[in-house]
Amino acid sequence: MKIAVAGTGYVGLVAGVCFAEKGHDVTCVDVDEKKVKMMEAGITPIYEDGLEELMRKNNEAGRLHYTTDYHSAYKDAEAIFIGVGTPEQPDGSANLSYIATVSRQIAESVERDCLVVVKSTVPVGTNDKVEQFIRDFLVKDVRIEVASNPEFLAQGSAVHDTLHAARIIIGTESAEAEATLKKIYEPFGLPIVSVNRRSAEMIKYACNDFLALKISYMNDIANLCELVGADIDAVAKGMSYDARIGSRFLSAGIGYGGSCFPKDTKALKYLAHQHGYTLRTVEAAVDVNAEQKTKLYQKASNRMITFQNLKVAVLGLSFKPGTDDLREAPSLDNVKLLLENGADIYAYDPIAMQNFQRQYPVGECGKGSIHYMETPEEALKDANVCFVFTEWDEIKKIPVAEFKKLMRTPLVYDGRNIFDLQEMKEAGVEYYSIGR
Repeated sequence: MKIAVAGTGYVGLVAGVCFAEKGHDVTCVDVDEKKVKMMEAGITPIYEDGLEELMRKNNEAGRLHYTTDYHSAYKDAEAIFIGVGTPEQPDGSANLSYIATVSRQIAESVERDCLVVVKSTVPVGTNDKVEQFIRDFLVKDVRIEVASNPEFLAQGSAVHDTLHAARIIIGTESAEAEATLKKIYEPFGLPIVSVNRRSAEMIKYACNDFLALKISYMNDIANLCELVGADIDAVAKGMSYDARIGSRFLSAGIGYGGSCFPKDTKALKYLAHQHGYTLRTVEAAVDVNAEQKTKLYQKASNRMITFQNLKVAVLGLSFKPGTDDLREAPSLDNVKLLLENGADIYAYDPIAMQNFQRQYPVGECGKGSIHYMETPEEALKDANVCFVFTEWDEIKKIPVAEFKKLMRTPLVYDGRNIFDLQEMKEAGVEYYSIGR
């Protein structure tokens, strides 16, 4: 089928590339000419495992195209997928301005009957508004239907998650729209769950918020473990054998980040308030996560007299391994506090340092300074204290003896529970983690 995809971020670009991989003729639309030229050259604007290889393969096969000319992309497409951002607003609601812009462009461009599919995460009821908005601005006498098709990819494994999804959720209001979406996804050979549009919109939020709640619950339990002398790793292991609970998202740490969980929990909280309802479990997850992010900084502050002029090694900047995304990353909150208190930070991340430098350029910053190192060892050399914020393999592989050998003061605060307590103790490292 001939498909257009609006937006080339994590959602849009991954979807477009995977549709092309399954044989569809796909045109990805973006407003950024420089970005389009980059993608035409087979270079991905986002870091995502396996994405660049599939881009080049399908570019060469002639199934994947990129343009800033939305009119030409939309006018004769059989289906148009909307994958633009819906960023969080100050009150927690979702900003739908990009959705509105694309909807109007579609209305003014389409010259044939087509299905518009909202893949972006949007509040319940948004698809109804999009359909009405497009019809209000239609130029040609054509039939437009709108469907919901939320994504469930995880950054760092987005391509795999799209091609090998546990299920495809489609939300439609007609048999024709349902049939079209099923035809698009038929080559994927995956289970399809077909529901109405509002249910599909809610499924997305319900899934993400449940996982966020699970993470915050484990962090809350971890904090209690520290107080009563239990070990959160042992507790999580015992829980994981219960099929009703499962083994995933049981790792304690310094909270969740990224583009989904923080935004989606706040958006669902806002939606509930709009309808006069309080989602107490979701609100608790949001509150626990906000406090959890700087828990290790608070521990270190209680231990240190000051961070002024201390060399602080920061290992890991992205919100999780496998991505260069910094949105809501715990490193941001902690680096801000460290700099405000005069620390000289020496940071390392295998992928995200370039992105981090856009917010914190090299050199003097506030009362402290920040520098970026090519290896973890360079960051650790002569450091007074070390913080671990991301569980990259490059960090997990550091021999525990290196902390004692390289650091001026072997004092480590591990926000991802990477290292073994006994090994650190035997190596002569003063080591603090979460819930252990």
